[in-house]
Amino acid sequence: MSLLVVGLSHRSAPVSVLERAALSADAKAKLLQDTLAAEPAAEAAVLGTCNRIELYADVDKFHAGVAELSTLLALHSGVGLDELTPHLYVHYEDRAVHHLFSVACGLDSMVVGEGQILGQIKDALGLGQELHTAGRTLNDLFQQALRVGKRAHSETGIDKAGQSLVTFGLDQLTRDIGELPGKRALVVGAGSMSSLAATTLARAGVAELVVANRTLDRAERLAASLGGRAVPFADVSRELSAADVVVSCTGATGLVLDRDAVAEALGQRTAGGPLGLLDLAMPRDIDGAVHDLDGVRLVDIEDLAAAAADAPMAADVDAVRRIVSAEVAAFGAAQRAERITPTVVALRTMAADVVSSELARLDGRLPDLDDKQRAEITQTVRRVVDKLLHAPTVRVKQLAGEPGGAGYADALRELFDLDPQAVAAVSRADTGDPNRDRA
Repeated sequence: MSLLVVGLSHRSAPVSVLERAALSADAKAKLLQDTLAAEPAAEAAVLGTCNRIELYADVDKFHAGVAELSTLLALHSGVGLDELTPHLYVHYEDRAVHHLFSVACGLDSMVVGEGQILGQIKDALGLGQELHTAGRTLNDLFQQALRVGKRAHSETGIDKAGQSLVTFGLDQLTRDIGELPGKRALVVGAGSMSSLAATTLARAGVAELVVANRTLDRAERLAASLGGRAVPFADVSRELSAADVVVSCTGATGLVLDRDAVAEALGQRTAGGPLGLLDLAMPRDIDGAVHDLDGVRLVDIEDLAAAAADAPMAADVDAVRRIVSAEVAAFGAAQRAERITPTVVALRTMAADVVSSELARLDGRLPDLDDKQRAEITQTVRRVVDKLLHAPTVRVKQLAGEPGGAGYADALRELFDLDPQAVAAVSRADTGDPNRDRA
C-alpha cells in the first residue's frame, strides 16, 4: 500500500471554485465512507479548511487511486470532474508526506505561518478515527504531522512570518474602519474560527462583543467566556445595525447576509464611520455585492488571498523547510523499516518452530536426559539460532529504511522460503488499535 493525496487549495484553484467545492460535515463523512469502499483504498482522511480540500488515502494502485479519489472529490463537492481536474494536485509517497508536513507548519497556508491549521489537521484525524477510515498508516502520518507542526512553531520564528486568517483579516479591515478598541463587534457563528475571532476581538478591546449562532447555547458559552452577549441567529440583522465590525464564519450553504440585509442595516445605523465586514466562511456568508454599498468595507477569502500573496516571507521559513525535509526523511525511513518487521517476525517465528521441532525429536532420541541437561541443550540451540539471525535481521531493517529498501523484505521471504500468509498474518496482528496515541 502507498500514500496518496489528491486535493485543491488557494494555490491551485480560484476562490470561486474552492467556494463551490467546500464540503459540509456530512459530505466529509460520506466522502470518507465512499473512499474506503472504493477498491484501491484501504484508509482515508479528508482535510477541509476555508482554503483547501484534500483527500488522503492508502492505496494499492497509483493510477486507479488518482482516478477514484478525483472522481469522489468531484462527486461529493458538486463540481464537475472536467471542471475540477485542472485545479487538482496529486502527491504520492514521500511527496505526500512532505506536503502534509508543510501544511502542518503553515508553509502552504494563505497566511504563511498561521497556526490554526494544526487544529484542522487534528479534526481531520479525529473524524477518520471516529468513522474508522484512518488506520495505522494515516494515524501515524497525521500524528507525526501534528508533532512536526508544533516543532516548527516552537523551534523557529515562523509565527512572526504570519498570523491567523482572523488577525490578518482584521488587520486588512482596520485600514479602512480604524482601530478596534471601543468598537461594537458582532461575531456570527460559534465554531473554531468564530471562537478565535471573538477571542481576538475581545483582546483587542472592543467595547461590546455580541455572538450569534444557530445553536444559542454554544453562542452563550462563547460569549460568557469573553464577557460578551449572545443572541439568537434570527437577531443577526437587528444586531448588524448597531455593529461597527462583523466577523462571519458559519457552515451555512447559503448566504447569511445578503445585500438587502446589509443595506437595510446601514439605513438604521446610528454608529459613525464605515461598517467593517470580515467573511471567513467557505462558501461565503456575506454577499459580495455589498462591495457596491457606500459606507461598507468587506474583506473575504478572495481579498485575503490577494493580500497574502504580497505579504513578505520571514527568514525563519527556510528553517522550517529544513525541519520539514529532515522529518520527511526520518518518517520515510521509519515507515520503510517498519514494513519489513512482519517479515522479520515471521522469520524468527519459523526459526523458533524449527528449534521446537528439533528439540522434540531430540527428546525422542535421548529420553534419558535429565531436566538440567535438557534445559542446557535447549538454551544452547536457541542461543545459536538467535546469534545467527541477529546480524542479518538488524542489518535488513537498516537497509530497508533507506530509499529503495522495500525490496529487502521480498529478498528475505525468498531466501528463507517464508510463507506469504504467515507474513500477512503478522502484519494484520501488528496493526493494533488505530486510535492509539490519539493527539
